[in-house]
Amino acid sequence: MHLSVVQKVLGLLLMLFSLAMLPPVGVSWWYDDGTMRGFLTAAAILLALGFLVWLPACRSRQGLRLREGFLVVTLFWSVLGLAGGLPLYLAKAPDISVTDAAFEAVSGLTTTGSTVLVGIDDLPKAILFYRQQLQWMGGMGIIVLAVAILPMLGIGGMQLYRAEFPGPVKDSKLTPRIAETAKALWNIYLGLTIVCAIAYWLAGMTPFDAIGHSFTTVSIGGFSTYDASIGHFNSATIELIAVLFMLMGGANFALHFAVLRRRSLHPYVVDAEFRTFAGFLAATSLLVIGYLLVTGTYGDDHWRAIHEGLFQTVAIATTTGYATTDFHLWPAFLPVLLIFASFVGGCAGSTGGGLKVIRVLLLAKQGARELIRLVHPNAKVAVKVGGKALDDRVIQAVWGFFAAYVLCFVVGMLILLATGLDQVTAFSAMAATINNLGPGLGDVAPHFRDIPDIAKWVLAFAMVLGRLEIFTVLVLLTPAFWRR
Repeated sequence: MHLSVVQKVLGLLLMLFSLAMLPPVGVSWWYDDGTMRGFLTAAAILLALGFLVWLPACRSRQGLRLREGFLVVTLFWSVLGLAGGLPLYLAKAPDISVTDAAFEAVSGLTTTGSTVLVGIDDLPKAILFYRQQLQWMGGMGIIVLAVAILPMLGIGGMQLYRAEFPGPVKDSKLTPRIAETAKALWNIYLGLTIVCAIAYWLAGMTPFDAIGHSFTTVSIGGFSTYDASIGHFNSATIELIAVLFMLMGGANFALHFAVLRRRSLHPYVVDAEFRTFAGFLAATSLLVIGYLLVTGTYGDDHWRAIHEGLFQTVAIATTTGYATTDFHLWPAFLPVLLIFASFVGGCAGSTGGGLKVIRVLLLAKQGARELIRLVHPNAKVAVKVGGKALDDRVIQAVWGFFAAYVLCFVVGMLILLATGLDQVTAFSAMAATINNLGPGLGDVAPHFRDIPDIAKWVLAFAMVLGRLEIFTVLVLLTPAFWRR
C-alpha cells in the first residue's frame, strides 16, 4: 500500500474542493446576504488543510493502483462530508450543530437530498446556492472530474474512475483514454444542466431558481430552494420539464454519448437496461395513478391525480426526491410502493441511486434461469442482455452486491431501531439514505432534524455506502485489502 500517493491525491482534491466556495461568495456579494465571510473562511481552511496534507507527499512518484484508488475515494467522501459542512456551520443562518452541518453536506454531495433544515425559504441566497451546487458536484462525481485533471499532474486516473463510477461493470470506457472519458461525461452533464436551466427559466422560474433546480434535477439530487420543493411553483409545465430531465439523469450517460455521436435515438431503443427502466417507470406510474383514482384521493380532480401520480413516481423511483405533494399522506400502499421502487433506482452509469436497473434485470434473469434448470437440470441456459450472453462472474458479482446491500440495510435499520426510532421511520430513513433518495416516512417525512445525532451519523454513513456502491467502502474493512 503506497500511502504517500493516497496522501498526495487527497491533498490535491481537498485544495480543488476549496474552489467550490468561490461561486457562493459571488452569490453572497450579489445579494449582500452576509455569508461571504463564512465561505471565504471555509475556503481558506480547506486550502490550507489540503496543502498541509499534500506537502509531505508532494515528491512521491509512485503510481496510483486500484487499492489506493478505493482508499482515496472513500477517504475523500468521508473527509468531504465534514469539510463541506464548514460553511453551513459557520453561517449565522442556518444555526445548526456540527452533526447537522455534516449530515446536510454529505446528503448534498451524495445527491441524497435528505435534509435537517427547516425554513428553507428564508435562508440566505448563498447558502441555498451552495446546497444546490453540492448536489451538482456530487452528481457525476467530483472524482470523475478529478481524473480529467490528475493525469496532467502525473497521477493515473483509471483507479479513481473504477472506484467511483456506478454500475456492475467497471472497466468500460467511452473513449480510449480515461481523461477523455471523464471530459466526455462532464460535457454531457454540463450540457444537460444548461438546457434544463434554460427550460426552467422559460417556464417561469427566476434565473436563480432555474440554475439551482437544474443542478439538482440533472444530478438526481432533490434539494430545492423552497420548503415546498417543486410544488412551490404550482406549475404543470415546470413539473413536466423536471420529469424529462429526471429521466435523462436516471439514464446511462454512455447512452447519451452514443446518441450524440450517432445523431440518432436508436441507442435508447435497443438498450435493454433503458427499456427496462422506462417500462418499470411506466408500469409503476400507471399503478400509482390508478390507485389514486380508484381511492378518490383527489376526489373528482382526475387531472391532479394523474400528474401528481406521474411526477411523484418518477421523482421517487429515480431517487431524485422532489415533491409536489405530501406523498407520505397518500393511502398507505402507495408510499411503501414508492419507497420499494427507489431500491431499483436509476441505470448504471447514471446519477441515480439504488441497486441500479441493470442489476435488478440480471437478478430477474438469473431467477428465471434457475426455474428453467429445475425443469431441465442438464440444460445450459445463458443469461443474456441485449442478445449477448454474460459471463457467470458478472452474475455472481451482482448476487454478491445484492447480498451486501441487503445486509448493510438490515444492520443499519437495526441500529436505527436501537436509537429509539419506530419501525416505519427506521425502515424508510435507511431506504432513503442508502438508496440516495431523500424523503422518508414516519418521523422523517418532513425532515431529519429531530432524530438522534447518532442516527444521523449512521444515515450519513449509509449515504456514502450507497453513493460508492457498497463494495468501495466495505473492501477497506477486509484484511486482504491491507495485506501485502
